[in-house]
Amino acid sequence: MPYDERFITPMRQELTRLGVQELKTAEEVDRELADAGEPTLLVVNSMCGCAARNARPGLAMALQQTQKKPAKMTTVFAGQDLEATARAREYIHGYPPSSPSIALLKDGDVAYMMERHQIEGRTADAIARDLVGAFEQYC
Repeated sequence: MPYDERFITPMRQELTRLGVQELKTAEEVDRELADAGEPTLLVVNSMCGCAARNARPGLAMALQQTQKKPAKMTTVFAGQDLEATARAREYIHGYPPSSPSIALLKDGDVAYMMERHQIEGRTADAIARDLVGAFEQYC
């Protein structure tokens, strides 16, 4: 059962105010990711503490710290947009479902992946450094 949207909205806005596009349906996911040849960020957002404390702030910091950024930035919300999240996970080949997680897709493949176990227990600064490195390498 999806979370109450009243609780989720501020967590969505943490990413959308950074210019990250929300994908709420499987059709939107396919439209944005199916033919994405250019570097495309896919954030599987979550209401858990490590998303709030580490993943979303880390992404925000990374976007401020580098000129090289993904051409497209997208997000789905695990536990809320169930169909969109399930479809988005199909594009993250070779990785089990993980939320939160941050993938960088390029030419239909996963160029970089940060899974939940790489987010939990780390600082937003450390996450930002890893993301900046990925953006500079693949964007």
